[in-house]
Amino acid sequence: MTSSEVARRAGVSQSAVSRTFTPGASIAPKTRAKVLAAAKELGYRPNAIARSLITNKSRIIAVVMAYLENLFYPDVLEELGRQLAAQNYRLLLFTGSMARDSDPVFDQIMQYRVDGIILASTSLSSELSEECAAAGIPVVLFNRTTERDAVSSVTTRNREGGRRIGEFLLAGGHRRFGYIAGLETSSTNRDRYAGFAEALAEGGHTDIAIGTGNYSRADAEAAAREMLALPDRPDALFVANDHMAVAVMDVARYEFGLSIPQDLSIVGYDDVGPARWTSYGITTMSQPLKRMVDATVDILMEQISSGEIEAEHRILSGELVVRTSARVPESGVVEIDGRRVFKPKG
Repeated sequence: MTSSEVARRAGVSQSAVSRTFTPGASIAPKTRAKVLAAAKELGYRPNAIARSLITNKSRIIAVVMAYLENLFYPDVLEELGRQLAAQNYRLLLFTGSMARDSDPVFDQIMQYRVDGIILASTSLSSELSEECAAAGIPVVLFNRTTERDAVSSVTTRNREGGRRIGEFLLAGGHRRFGYIAGLETSSTNRDRYAGFAEALAEGGHTDIAIGTGNYSRADAEAAAREMLALPDRPDALFVANDHMAVAVMDVARYEFGLSIPQDLSIVGYDDVGPARWTSYGITTMSQPLKRMVDATVDILMEQISSGEIEAEHRILSGELVVRTSARVPESGVVEIDGRRVFKPKG
């Protein structure tokens, strides 16, 4: 079934059929109704692939994620899908690897003639980023940065977030600190730890027990067991994301018999679903997910429409949401929009 057959049945031009099925195109209501009736009668549906060959636009955005176990990223996918659909774009998901950059999936992506690429929880080599720029394909790193400025990025102030967590735990009177890292090579992990260590050093604490959870529940559990078995175990832990923080809390409670936060304070990062559950109540650095997606889609649409790819970096701020998993300082905690947030003076 072709658009020309629909045009003949409806008694309109073929261009009128094309405009009917092009979002935002100008078409008289009566003409549109005729076309839709004829298309329904004939069982016609427009061929998006054929149209992409004509317009040289697929209206597909590739999204590459290394893993979906962390509930932050399914939430990101849902919001991305909603916002891209509002722009008449579709999301095509590819899975990469946390342990290496996204180059191996690039050939797969390019088979779909995508109009843009979003890389979340994974990275891109400098060589491939330059290749994408040369091909005119906008690329945005989501919740990641790169040492080079060739690729656009949207992140939160991870260093500032880590620092705020350090200040919070110091204000709570803690003296022995631990950090369970995510993926040690990721920019988010490096920045979060750097800010945390800076705050503790300013408070006179340079000895931090360090474990690596690799953003994996099993690895986070193993790191927690090792750290909590130390003779002088930490009384406060910063865990690089909430997904791992849940695992660490379970180990502390059910394997070591520790009371949280009386025996051990735990602070996470992201503010995903389980952090808000009463059974966990994780004090966590909240990332402004919707605003991060807003910025990502805005950068992509601007670069796609203009045809100009100039790296843009947007950095947003989050809040340290105070719940029950960590000892609460005597000062600095305020209520904003119905939730408690740590905002120290100065």
